[in-house]
Amino acid sequence: MAKQCAVVWDESVLGYDLGGSHPLHPVRLDLTMRLARALGVLDGVEVLKPEPADDVDLERVHRPEYLAAVRSAPTAGWEVGHGLGTDDNPIFDRMHEASALVAGASILAAEQIVTGRVDRAVNLAGGLHHAMADHAAGFCVYNDCSVAIAWMLANGVERVAYIDVDVHHGDGVQAAFYDDPRVLTVSLHQHPFTLWPGTGFATETGSGQADGSAVNIPLPPGTSDAEWQRAFHAVVPSVLESFRPQVLVTQCGADAHREDPLADLSMSVDGQRASYQALRDLAERFAGGKWLVLGGGGYSLYRVVPRTWTHLLATVLDRDLDPLTTIPEAWMSHAVRVAGNVPLPTSMTDGADPAFTPWSGITDHPVDTAIRDARHAVLPLHGLDPLDSRD
Repeated sequence: MAKQCAVVWDESVLGYDLGGSHPLHPVRLDLTMRLARALGVLDGVEVLKPEPADDVDLERVHRPEYLAAVRSAPTAGWEVGHGLGTDDNPIFDRMHEASALVAGASILAAEQIVTGRVDRAVNLAGGLHHAMADHAAGFCVYNDCSVAIAWMLANGVERVAYIDVDVHHGDGVQAAFYDDPRVLTVSLHQHPFTLWPGTGFATETGSGQADGSAVNIPLPPGTSDAEWQRAFHAVVPSVLESFRPQVLVTQCGADAHREDPLADLSMSVDGQRASYQALRDLAERFAGGKWLVLGGGGYSLYRVVPRTWTHLLATVLDRDLDPLTTIPEAWMSHAVRVAGNVPLPTSMTDGADPAFTPWSGITDHPVDTAIRDARHAVLPLHGLDPLDSRD
């Protein structure tokens, strides 16, 4: 492979389990790793086993009283507060330990990059981007994205860029660093008027000396591969070039797919594959190749997430898969047993073409309006002309 890459994984991360009928089911991680192995993506790759994050690491982002609440929740009943015990964030056994392990996995991935052992590292179990300093939110107990970024800042990294391609706004990470000029947060997501958590407007740009460090591109329901790509390329490269991060962190939620049951964008597996390749290119161009990759949302557990994240692993490892690759029979046989009556795909493509027409300043489509609004909100704060399509 062209770049040294660390893959952080252990089956113990499947213990982050919010319950059998909860949308964030760990089967999606198990099926992804099985598919990646069946296709040879992980051949010769020694995975790193994580350890739980300790309180010092967690408290860079979360308040001590919140950690205490998470620890006590399994035995405290339904009066624990802090967003725990809700339908979105049900209490489960060993909740602190399981959540701290996911955060520890993201720290381990970050450590591999910061110490120079590798250029890239991936933790598919991570990406729990909604958790706030003092409460759980959106299926997320501890915000491993923010914890890993805070760890890097505490260990000598001066500028970190975070790009979130989950269909939901990366609100927890934005909140953690909204006034910190050392961290650039970029989120492409379904428009907050149409999807939880209701934040992520283009006008949210950071505060104080960090004005311009938050970039939001809210997209209308139905946004296709080509439209998503046009929005991404019309804004993200320009702000990254201006910011010049030392490490690029990406949250790669798979829920912008058209089959995802919790949202309304219309991307394909092919479009998501193209987005990961674009992120890889940006890491090379603007972050010296230093790229920390995290998972995130994704609730089409059997048909979408395993294929999308296998493409993600292949991209990070420079082992790009032909979209026409047939899914191995061994994986299909296992998936049939766990998926029940869900019809399964037979190849690594949705048959879509993710090619796009670059933005040219014309705003005759809702996505182009979103591009215009995002560019006008944030590019001047980076000294860039929002009307110049070259920026």
